[in-house]
Amino acid sequence: MFENLSDKLDRAFKVLKGQGTITEINVAETMKEIRKALLDADVNYKTAKTFTDEVRQKAIGQNVLTSISPGQLLTKIMNDELTELMGGSTAELNLTANPTIILIAGLNGAGKTTFTGKLAHYLKTSKNKKVLLVADDVYRPAAIEQLQVLGQQIDVPVYANLESKDPIAIAREGIALAKQNGSNVVIIDTAGRLSIDEAMMVEIENVKAAVKPQEILFVVDSMTGQDAVNTAKVFNDRLDFTGVVLTKLDGDTRGGAALSIKSVVNKPIKFIGTGEKMEALDVFHPDRMASRILGMGDVISLVERAQQQFDEKEAAELQKKIRKNKFDFNDFFGQIQQIKKMGNMKDLMGMIPGVGKMMKDVEVDDNAFKAIEAIIQSMTPYEKGNPDSINQSRRNRIAQGSGTNLTEVNRLIKQFEDMRKVMKQMSNPAAMANMMRRMPK
Repeated sequence: MFENLSDKLDRAFKVLKGQGTITEINVAETMKEIRKALLDADVNYKTAKTFTDEVRQKAIGQNVLTSISPGQLLTKIMNDELTELMGGSTAELNLTANPTIILIAGLNGAGKTTFTGKLAHYLKTSKNKKVLLVADDVYRPAAIEQLQVLGQQIDVPVYANLESKDPIAIAREGIALAKQNGSNVVIIDTAGRLSIDEAMMVEIENVKAAVKPQEILFVVDSMTGQDAVNTAKVFNDRLDFTGVVLTKLDGDTRGGAALSIKSVVNKPIKFIGTGEKMEALDVFHPDRMASRILGMGDVISLVERAQQQFDEKEAAELQKKIRKNKFDFNDFFGQIQQIKKMGNMKDLMGMIPGVGKMMKDVEVDDNAFKAIEAIIQSMTPYEKGNPDSINQSRRNRIAQGSGTNLTEVNRLIKQFEDMRKVMKQMSNPAAMANMMRRMPK
């Protein structure tokens, strides 16, 4: 995400390379390039102009310390201003009511139903909430079925009334059921609607008045850029929503909606969708996003994603196995599945400082683990648990069964053996100390 914008901003900062101070003359050219980069990213013109004026005012006349370059100083100023532009601080959901009612609104095709499932999964796993989903789209035939399928995937109940075409009645029935079953949160998935369709806009206003939600989240497709921002403004005038959700941000390298929407509607971005999977939903942190746009990575989010997938008890058991050199292909396969749940590989690499720029022209295949998984799945249970038993004839059979070749099987087993040796050494403090002593000074 934001790949093109990050690249253009990086080029703009190079204008100041070698300069001793930031002056009105040398900053003017940089600001011109930055404004152009923002407009190319489909940022609202007024927002782009105001932003660059603010950065220029704060940058001019600043003394550049000997330890940093003018470009680095401007990056720091830009980082602070981008953070403010996108909201300044993280906007949490208001979950104080019991049950908390969350109304989901937006255009057709913005990804509301998928987001509804992701939000339920997030609240259940990260906030320990008992969630009920309400299928309140009475117009799109597949909407109810889609929500029910998502509910089954994440093990969250879905209330639907196939006999009714009254969204207000369905919403009320869902809330009554939630109270009866002790659900903490009710998420109401409404129909997609156009802002120019007066009857549909009145309908959602009536749903809001009837259920009095604590949160109204406006879901918008970030790929639509400025159209997304303009639509958000119209919906906000009618609904006064509490927050914005940007979907499909993994497919948008421009980022104009993320940078413009807060300044135009004065409502915070609360979540961003970063993929198709139910886990591919992130709380929006303006400071972390600013760092990513400027190519500085986002290690905190990377660690948080890892913590969500890796169980402490499992990790302790795994460490015991590593110490005893009992780490096997079952454990290896399990680790691959957990890594895959963290998100697409290029996105994860972009969170590591410096790696994002290195990887910008590199295609990272999300199916990179496919061959490895096929090889492991072609092993017998005994072979998975006893890697040392995999002799030449077994390797030939595994290669045939996995649709790979002997070279690939041999390579994986060799890499696995090398990895196991290193892991055992790292788990043994004495061996680590000995290894450090032998390293050349």
